[in-house]
Amino acid sequence: MGYLNNSSVTIDAILTIKGRELLAQGADKFKITQFALGDDEVDYTLWNTDHPLGTAYYGTIIENMPVLEAIPDETQALRSKLVTLPKGAKKIPIVTVGATTIVLKNNETSPIKPSTTNIANANVNLGYTAIVSDNTVLGIRVVDPIPGASATATFYQNSDASSISLTGRSFEITGLASTLEDKSAIVTIVGNETGGSVSIAITVKRVTL
Repeated sequence: MGYLNNSSVTIDAILTIKGRELLAQGADKFKITQFALGDDEVDYTLWNTDHPLGTAYYGTIIENMPVLEAIPDETQALRSKLVTLPKGAKKIPIVTVGATTIVLKNNETSPIKPSTTNIANANVNLGYTAIVSDNTVLGIRVVDPIPGASATATFYQNSDASSISLTGRSFEITGLASTLEDKSAIVTIVGNETGGSVSIAITVKRVTL
């Protein structure tokens, strides 16, 4: 989803296959309950505190930059998501997972151990939500669960695959290879207390016979 330009509040939305299916079933079925905003196209180094016309013009270049249209590629869209922080917060939570690009073979596993920097003891109590974009590419399980919280995966059907969402402190992914081609998926890790997030691009190499 994206604004077509920065002079009017016009929104361009691209629906997924599942979204189009629900829209076709009627308004009662198609309900947007969550959304994210990002500022991928903004170059903050263009903030000019030396502008000769004063403070009102520091951000003139930024305000007149072209705005991205909606794109369906989740590896490119919303790479810089906006988050809501408590009033008075002076630091942005940064979620780290080590490598953000992983290549796996069939049935090969890889640990994902998120941590949050800049904010002390962040996400210690509520942990992280891990979202796998395609369950035909990756399996995932919770390694370090949150006490009292369910570690059961939630599936969201989209065409012939599902995304997987589950909560914990650390996870393990497993590659599910195809005999036809390499497959790819995105694992998104979101801090449940801070809103910070990071995306991991996963490639699973095809099975060679």
